[in-house]
This record gives sequence, C-alpha cells and structure tokens, in this order.
Amino acid sequence: MTDTERFTVGETDNGSVVTLPTVDILTGRGFITGKSGSGKSNSASVIAEKLLDRGLTLLIADTDGEYYGLKEEYEILHVGADDECDLQVSVEHAEKLASLALEQGVPIILDVSSFLDERDARELLKEVAKQLFAKEKKQKQPFLMLVEEIHEYIPEGGGMGECGRMLVKVGKRGRKHGLGIVGISQRPADVKKDFITQCDWLLWHRLTWSNDTKVAGRILGSDYRERVEELADGECFMTSDFQETLRQVQMERKRTFDAGATPGLDDFERPELKSVSEDLMGELETITENEKQRESRVQELELELRDKEEELKRLRAELEEAKDLSAMAERFSRAMLEHASGRAFRDDITGRQSELHEHDGPDDSGGTVVTTGDDERRKRRTATENQTTDDGFEHLQSPDFGAGRMAEAVDGSDDETDETTPDDTGSTDRTETETTKPVGDVEPSFAGTSERSVVTELRETIDAFDPITRGMLAHYRESGPISPLDAHVAAGGDGDRTAAYRRNGELRKHDLVAHAGRGGYRARLRDEIQARHDGRLDEHALDEAVARVTELLPATETERSGEPTDGEPTQSSSDDSPTASAGASGTDTEILTGLSDPDATTSGSGDDGDTDGTDETVETEIL
Repeated sequence: MTDTERFTVGETDNGSVVTLPTVDILTGRGFITGKSGSGKSNSASVIAEKLLDRGLTLLIADTDGEYYGLKEEYEILHVGADDECDLQVSVEHAEKLASLALEQGVPIILDVSSFLDERDARELLKEVAKQLFAKEKKQKQPFLMLVEEIHEYIPEGGGMGECGRMLVKVGKRGRKHGLGIVGISQRPADVKKDFITQCDWLLWHRLTWSNDTKVAGRILGSDYRERVEELADGECFMTSDFQETLRQVQMERKRTFDAGATPGLDDFERPELKSVSEDLMGELETITENEKQRESRVQELELELRDKEEELKRLRAELEEAKDLSAMAERFSRAMLEHASGRAFRDDITGRQSELHEHDGPDDSGGTVVTTGDDERRKRRTATENQTTDDGFEHLQSPDFGAGRMAEAVDGSDDETDETTPDDTGSTDRTETETTKPVGDVEPSFAGTSERSVVTELRETIDAFDPITRGMLAHYRESGPISPLDAHVAAGGDGDRTAAYRRNGELRKHDLVAHAGRGGYRARLRDEIQARHDGRLDEHALDEAVARVTELLPATETERSGEPTDGEPTQSSSDDSPTASAGASGTDTEILTGLSDPDATTSGSGDDGDTDGTDETVETEIL
C-alpha cells in the first residue's frame, strides 16, 4: 500500500468520481452523521468494504448489530455476548482480540449490542481500545476503528466515562501510531464538539432536528443549515483536510447484506456468512474455557472463605461465652471462699458497725466520730465470731442464714444504737465539731477492717479510667448493646478500632460490661454490684448503690433529658428525695435493707448535753 493509494466512494452531482486517500482514512479522524435512514451506516459500510477489498484490517464497534452482513463476502471475526456471534467474549479476551487484529490482520466486528449489561459492553470496548493503542505504539501498522453511536461514549453534555476518555485519547494521539478512528452518530448536537472539530474528514447526511442543523451550519456555513435538510438518501456534504472544496456527494450503495435495513413485509433469506478458521476459534475458545475455570475456582474460594468466616464467627461466640462463664465461676468461687473462711453475712453487714468504737476522735472532714462501747453487743459479736471459728461450715447449712439473719442483725443494731441528730428546736447543746456527716464523697476508712466497700472499690476503679473510657461505659448504659467502636466515637473518641477495643477491654477486665452478641456490649453495673453482694440487695438499696457509682460517669443526652437509662432509675436532684436526703449518711445496713430513717432523733434533757440515753453518732460507710 502506497501513500497515494485511493479508493472510490461515490460521485458528485455533475458525475465526477469521488475518491478518498487510503492511508488518511486508516490513520485519521473521521465523523459520519445523519438522521436515521439517511444513509450514514451505508457510507460507513462502503468505506469498510473498500478497505477489506485491499486486505486492510479494521475493528467495528457495532451498537445495533447491523454490520454482521459484511461476513457475506469477508472473513470477519464476529464476537459479542449472544449465540449469533462466532464467539462469546468478555473483557478477559480484550488483549487477544487486539493481538488478532494487529498481529494476524483479522478484521473484527465487536457486537456490543448483544450485552445485556451496558457496563460490560463499555468495559470491553474500553479494554480493546486500550490494548490496540498500546500495541500500535510498537506495531505502527495502519488500523481503523469504527464506533457507532459515538455520542453515547463522548457526549457533549454530562460526564464522560472511562470508555469515552479512552476513545478521545485514540482520537488525539492515535494518528502518530497509525491508529485511526471514525465516529458515527445520528445526533451531532449530542457529540462533544472538540471531537468533531478535530476530525480530518466529515460526511454530513440529511439532518432535520434544529439543534443538529445548527451544528451543521456552524461547521459548514450558514448557507448549508437549510440545505442539509433537503439531502436525499445516500447524499451527503463531504469536507476534508485533503480536499479544499466542500462537495455534495452521492455515496455508493454497499455490496454486502444490509443487516441494518428496516424490515419490510416481504420475507428475506439471511445470506450464507463466511466462517472463521478453526485454529483462530480454538485460540479464543481456550481463553473462554480458562476464564470459566477461573470463575469456577473463584466461586470455590468464595465458598471456602464464607465457611471460614462462619467458623470464625462461631469460635468468637464460644470464646465470649467462655469468658463470661469464667468470670461467673470466678465470682462464685470468691463467694464460696468467703463463706468457707467463716465470714458470715452478718459479719459483712453489722461487723463493721460493731468495730466503730476503735475510731473515736475527729476525722479529716472536721467532724467527730462518736461511738459508745456496748458490752452486750461486744459479747454478742465475740460469741458469733467464736461460733464461726469453731463451726466454719455450719452457717452454709443453717436454714436462717441470709435474709432472716440479716433482718435480725439490723433489728438488734437498731434496738441497741441511739442516733441523735442536731435539731434547731432541740435542747441539746451540740458543738459544731460533733457533726457525724462526712463531707462530699469522703468515705471513712477503718484500720481494723480489711474489707472495702463495694461501691468504694467500683468508684475508685471508674475514677482511674480516662474520660473516654468512662464515657464509653455511660453510653453502654444508655444505648447498649452497641459495638465498642460506636461507644468510643459517642464518648468523644476517634474511629480507631484498636483504641476502642483496648478501652473496652479495660471495662471487661473489671466486669463492668458484658458481651451481648453480634459484636455488641452492654453495661452490667447493676449485675456486678448485686453479684458482689451475693444477690442480697433489695431494689431500693441496689438503686442507691448504682446511683453512687454512676455519679462519676459523664452525663449522656438521654440522662440530661431526665429519661431512665438502661432500665436503672436516674438519681433525683430534689433535696427532699430519699436518696438526696440520705446522701452519704446512710449506713451499709440501711442501704441493704431499705430501713434508713434519716429523721430519727433521740430526746435529751438539754442540760449540758446530759441525756437519759447514750450519746452516740455512728459514722457510716456508703456502699
């Protein structure tokens, strides 16, 4: 093929033959437009036939399935997604198709109209164009791409996809590598104008829509805006860089079967189409078979992965359950150890009351702790301790161990202890230093006892947490069950999963939260407080203990609105509420039994503090 070789495509209105340069058509940029039925697809087919007659190769992106008629005379590989094609292909065949076209000179019809999913069709066309562009850099063999309905890939308005950008790249840079492109469209107004104005040659068939004729008038001249509407079928205005004048041309009619013709009433027979060599089909079928095997293997691996994920999920659930059981067993063993060592429930509750005589004198808050030795009560406590020491396991079998003994201990303590409180109208002369109420959150500590208040321990534990960890616990109470990451973000933390689960681990370590399934956690403050008291707290005492612990937690949106959280009553701010009036003056026994009477007073004579009874104010420890 020489650079001066030309081929005939039609004739002018005066009978002159119109020819086109072969090399410029193969490697240049062309545009063919016209309304449906005006002959634009016929013109494209004529150019394709002329090139195939000369043994040149091309690729046609067929969006309407109207070019397979070329197979009537030419050995063309027809590929797509349905059974009408020689072979069903996918994006995995793109490189092989480009190799066949450039290296083996196989003409190809890429029937994108056969794809049910337009995204698959666009992806395949993009990859084929990409492979052709890449291989032409080395091959530098003249090759032409014909793209039907170019406005769908390179639109004037709206966004352009990856396929359109690849076609624009071919149009701008393909010529220097020998790769040409022809865009075909029935709506020039919808095609990106940069593409049209950069074309080397253009064929304008009949146009009637005003927006399209405006485009023709701007490019051809205002005189042609009306004339383009009057063109007959097959007629066009031809402009090109290799022909100075604009000519009105009657294009030849294509020789092969017109698969794009509008169906008529007469029956027609489909022509016998040429088949592609078996060797060529074998290569493509091998790719198809390999792709099927790969997809099958991918499906197998996906099933295995799904099974592994289910197994991992099951193991994680078992691990969480085992952790919960381990924590429960630890608490149970701790309780059994306490009972087996002789620490009866009455000792837990009233034993501390009986030891208050060891702490006479002023405390750090400026008050005075006043206790009176009661020989009878000491004797009872000593007898109880001796009995416990001698019969370490008898209390486990005693029928009155538990609530009955607790009530007995409380009744005995109330009968034997007189509490007096200052009264503005009373006659007792109390000094200001003799107040028995601790200041703020100060809880007295007794040197003679190794036991620590459950509430005190929990408050110290929570106070040691950082603000975000305390906030997570508050949000578990308000919104649980929720995931650690959600609680972490709600408490003011970031989206760092590592930090969220580290702080969640601290809460779990102290049994303050529990796994609730599906990756969620809930607060278990009430459960933990009740468990540490071996289930002996009534609801009122439990509510007060929970309120004391949750004082250290930041307020959530729900708590600010006064709504109950996590099924636990919010602490009242009213001064006359039982909780507020008791404050820090309720005793362990009072909180546990709900028998606190903050208004109880004893009458005195008013003479220098002398009273008929025993002046005694008991410093108490709040759970």
